[in-house]
Amino acid sequence: MAFKTIMVQLDVDCIAAPRISMAWDLAQRHDADLIGFCAAEPHLVIPTGTDNQAAARAMWSQMEEIEGRLNCLREEFLSTVNGSNRSSWRGEIGNPTGQLALNARAADLIITGSPAIDLVADHHRTLDTASLILAAGRPILVASKPCAPIKAESILIAWNDTREARRAVVDAMPFLITARDVVIATVDNGDTRPAEKVADVELFLTRHGVKARSEVLDARRSEPAELLLQVGKEIAADLIVLGGYGHSRVREMTFGGVTRSVLRSGSLHRLISN
Repeated sequence: MAFKTIMVQLDVDCIAAPRISMAWDLAQRHDADLIGFCAAEPHLVIPTGTDNQAAARAMWSQMEEIEGRLNCLREEFLSTVNGSNRSSWRGEIGNPTGQLALNARAADLIITGSPAIDLVADHHRTLDTASLILAAGRPILVASKPCAPIKAESILIAWNDTREARRAVVDAMPFLITARDVVIATVDNGDTRPAEKVADVELFLTRHGVKARSEVLDARRSEPAELLLQVGKEIAADLIVLGGYGHSRVREMTFGGVTRSVLRSGSLHRLISN
């Protein structure tokens, strides 16, 4: 239960330095290697009547632009980590989400930025976070916005007794065992024995040396995501751990709304597993 290799995803069109610094600090604290990663692919809508040569030139121009940006990001990454032999770089021409999901095989943890919610994203150049959660087979640490160093001294676990939540708790163990306060919170939606379920999780974590306690939240007070985020604020957490989307619309409905709401909230670092 340790992070030995961390991969940080960078956006081809965004400022990279804060995310690189946050990831490098985390890698050093966990005595882990750090891999910098970025991918983008050309995408052109060719006007009717454009000849093949013009289309090829336009595509080549976009390829050159992407390669130029990847080279700049590589230099920024290597500069930030001071050329450490515990770091390496991967730049790819291809779909950002698909390429990152494939390269996830090389790492224990993937760090990404907060997804954009106000603009229509160009997924030829930006990450589709929800799709990555489903495809990567690794825990995804979605950084806070603005990106800040992760302390993980106080951690909130959003528990809903699903396979995804159980997976997330185990994946987050390197953070949990060093935290001074871990709260396992579940929202009581009328399910049977919610207190008993979180008590099991509390006992499991305690046996692993985690300083954990549990809390059952009343769904009648507010929306589940709002309740969970309020608890996070009360305990001064900077990391929330939760299960990701289900593989079907029916399963997603059980906790998908909370996952989506937490993804949109950039106040916390979010560790999500599927």
